[in-house]
Amino acid sequence: MSSPETYFLPRPTSHVPNSPLPVLVYRSALPLNPTPEATCGLIEPNNWLKGGVFKHYPAHHFHSVTHECYAVFKGHSRLLLGRGPLDPGTENDLLVDLKEGDAIVLPAGVAHCSLESSDDYEYVGLYPKGSPPWDNNFCKAGEEETKEKAENAMDVPVPDSDPIFGVGGPLVEIWIKAMGRAWKPYGTQRLTQVEA
Repeated sequence: MSSPETYFLPRPTSHVPNSPLPVLVYRSALPLNPTPEATCGLIEPNNWLKGGVFKHYPAHHFHSVTHECYAVFKGHSRLLLGRGPLDPGTENDLLVDLKEGDAIVLPAGVAHCSLESSDDYEYVGLYPKGSPPWDNNFCKAGEEETKEKAENAMDVPVPDSDPIFGVGGPLVEIWIKAMGRAWKPYGTQRLTQVEA
């Protein structure tokens, strides 16, 4: 298994916070013929916990209080990342194709929706242990509310563990580096920001 693909969406839109943390895509990360149970058996020991099993979800949305991992155990989907339905589309829109066995980690604040999916597309949604229940923001709020949601998203801590590789996996290092600030561990592998 190789390191994840990284996709940066640092620029906010009028309706979407996005994040300085990159979206991470892990190709062929799950065992062959994955099931929800096998997927959870692989990822939950890494302190990313099942929030549900989901199918095609065409609504643009983001979560401002938690990061999210999709682990695809059936079918395929094309995701549009980084903009909402009120934002203009461009030739630079970020589209990511996911198929059975792939996993994607979406930082808090990054908009996502399924544009098209196979009829059998299903994935497990997993969230860092200790996260509050996710909120759904549908990328239609005004500037003030979007700014508030952006501040919430920036306060979501970097998890202490990579969902696929576990402690010491690439997510933590990639995300801390992307923050462009000094960080230090405290407690048991929890990370907190240190002002330079």
